[in-house]
Amino acid sequence: MTKYKKIIIACDHAGFKLKNEIKEFLFKKRKKILDLGTKNTESVDYPDYAHLLSKKIKNGNQMGILICGSGTGMAMTANKHKNIRAAVCYNNKSARLSRLHNNANVIALGSRLISKKTAIKCLNTFMKTDFEGGRHKRRIKKI
Repeated sequence: MTKYKKIIIACDHAGFKLKNEIKEFLFKKRKKILDLGTKNTESVDYPDYAHLLSKKIKNGNQMGILICGSGTGMAMTANKHKNIRAAVCYNNKSARLSRLHNNANVIALGSRLISKKTAIKCLNTFMKTDFEGGRHKRRIKKI
């Protein structure tokens, strides 16, 4: 499937159900997963989990999955960290372009905005797509 040896996943209360569904999919693909929580649907603050995950991403062999209601809050928080490029993905094209052009290493998903099926498709595309480099590399250096 991909070069990613380790996948780190975290969510807030709104993303808990989708997180578990995604983990089930990844287990079937024999991926090594580090689950940072949350562990249930009790209300939590999404920035706590986005910061936790972002601090764990150390190299190009790791990717992150963040899930909240919209994906936006998680991505905004994660992008405060050096070397994190988090992208909210809502369809295959957004997932593909986030990797191809932006070399995103964290996918943010909105559990209230996309279905499980679409989330899995986005994740699959995200993991399969390599960074194109070239002119995009120059642009990423400007971030």
